[in-house]
Amino acid sequence: MGMEVVPYDEAATYEPETGWRRVSFAGSDAVSLEYFEKPPGHSSPMHAHDNEQVCVCLAGELTVVTDDDRVTLRQNDSVHLRGGERHRVVNEADDPAVGLDVFAPGRDFDFWTDRT
Repeated sequence: MGMEVVPYDEAATYEPETGWRRVSFAGSDAVSLEYFEKPPGHSSPMHAHDNEQVCVCLAGELTVVTDDDRVTLRQNDSVHLRGGERHRVVNEADDPAVGLDVFAPGRDFDFWTDRT
């Protein structure tokens, strides 16, 4: 099987909460990538998952909060979260923020869509 191409305008998208848009990039069961847009003042709920996660700030600022620490990422900064580590990602700025989450092993959108 050859490479998988996912054009941005054809990628699967979802919005776990109003204004918090996530886009699924090419990936697999081993690794997945989700681009996201986070509006000013938005915070994901505190949560944990088995997947390791690397969060990269592409634009704006993103604050990553764990039970033990807090860090603010600026453009091109990144943070690694261990599997099972409780965290939330907050946009405390007045402007939208954009990020990229990398998960290993990969995961589907159902992590958020099944949390009703």
